[in-house]
Amino acid sequence: MPTVSIIIPCYNEEKTIGKLLAALHAQTTPHAEMEVVISDGRSEDATLAVIEAFRQSHPDLTIEVIVNPGRSIPAALNLAIARARGEFIVRLDAHSVPHPEYVANSLRLLQAGRGANVGGVWEIQPGADTWMAASIAAAAAHPLGVGDAKYRYTDQAGPTDTVPFGAFRKTLALEVGGFDESLLANEDYEFNTRLRRAGQVVYLDPSIRAVYYARPTLKALWTQYARYGFWKTRMLKRYPGTLRWRQALPPVFVAGLLGGALLFPWLGALRGLYGLAVVSYALALLTAGALLAIRRRKWQLALGVPLAIATMHLAWGGAFL
Repeated sequence: MPTVSIIIPCYNEEKTIGKLLAALHAQTTPHAEMEVVISDGRSEDATLAVIEAFRQSHPDLTIEVIVNPGRSIPAALNLAIARARGEFIVRLDAHSVPHPEYVANSLRLLQAGRGANVGGVWEIQPGADTWMAASIAAAAAHPLGVGDAKYRYTDQAGPTDTVPFGAFRKTLALEVGGFDESLLANEDYEFNTRLRRAGQVVYLDPSIRAVYYARPTLKALWTQYARYGFWKTRMLKRYPGTLRWRQALPPVFVAGLLGGALLFPWLGALRGLYGLAVVSYALALLTAGALLAIRRRKWQLALGVPLAIATMHLAWGGAFL
């Protein structure tokens, strides 16, 4: 019987699922203590073939694929939790590549009682070998792009509001009702909100590390953040007190930008103030891009980072409204 079940929601991930499985095989936790449960939403690419080939060539690691007919992430997670045999659950994403001690450090912190759900930090990498993909990855780890989302850049351990992925006991997940299948995004934040309201601690520790591949194009980035913003409003109807300043600023900015543009002929003396706000925002983005370009000696970031951050803000804020 395995000690830990690693659960992975998956749909059309042929480009990254092999890297994830290789990273799981390289974990310091003994293979006999692990099982991998992949909840696949009936992938239409070569994902299942990649998984099967890996399973055949690595018989020492238990890998099971189950079907997620609903294709949503929370449904996939709940199906995988129900099938899991381990006492502990480690959730991962098909876009992630955990460091070798990811599982071991997660179990260590859970067994030490640091938190009911423990997680770590992302090392965000480009999702493709292009200058725009590199810019998106840089923007996704920049405070101007993600605010105070500590799991994207912190080196400090401690309680937090949410963690990416997370590790927890199976019994706890069942006690709180699993993941909310009415939410097609933000299901992890909602899950952690219920844990914290039940008096549990959500704990972040940078010893738990994983590479995460960012979206490769502005179109994919827009779709991702629009989904986040849209479903965040649904979650806030139930938990209005969970709104963070980093989440409130984009919709306020978009509302001000659109409202000012529509009312510009009637703004009178306020036109200058509106123009100053727009110029200040643009300068902040350009400065962030220029500093990253200088620091990393990648001059394309000077243009790409401002475009990526603006895409994140506008997509999230617009969908939120």
